[in-house]
Amino acid sequence: MARRVRVVGLISDTHGLLREAALKALAGSDLIIHAGDIGKLGIILDALRALAPVVAVRGNIDIEPWAAALPTTAVAQAGAIGIYVLHDLQELDLGPAPTGFRVVVSGHSHKPAHTERRGVLYINPGSAGPRRFRLPVTVARLDLGQSPWKVEFIDLQNS
Repeated sequence: MARRVRVVGLISDTHGLLREAALKALAGSDLIIHAGDIGKLGIILDALRALAPVVAVRGNIDIEPWAAALPTTAVAQAGAIGIYVLHDLQELDLGPAPTGFRVVVSGHSHKPAHTERRGVLYINPGSAGPRRFRLPVTVARLDLGQSPWKVEFIDLQNS
């Protein structure tokens, strides 16, 4: 029997740093997606897997030998909802709507954002790792249990 997925925790660009605030913000997720630039495999993904099943992709800084085992794109299923995952949205090489995806999750820019285009929700959870420039340090939660779906960004420096 398929596992029910209502809340999807979204994280990206940890760059080897997993803050306790990120773990707290993602607790209670039914699924966690890491959109790349993990930085340290065992430390980051193992801690996330202790919270929920994890789907992760390789980012542009993930060049160590361990990263070769991670795909550059992945597909996650949240019930009937297909989620396409990649690190850099500029490298999206398919039409999400025609291929059946309702959500696209990416990272890379370190800027939290969400927008809907042609029936597809695009989400970048921002960067959860070391602070970069004046950008916020965030993760996101996607609540699929309500309509319309709710995207919540959590500021890790003020939580």
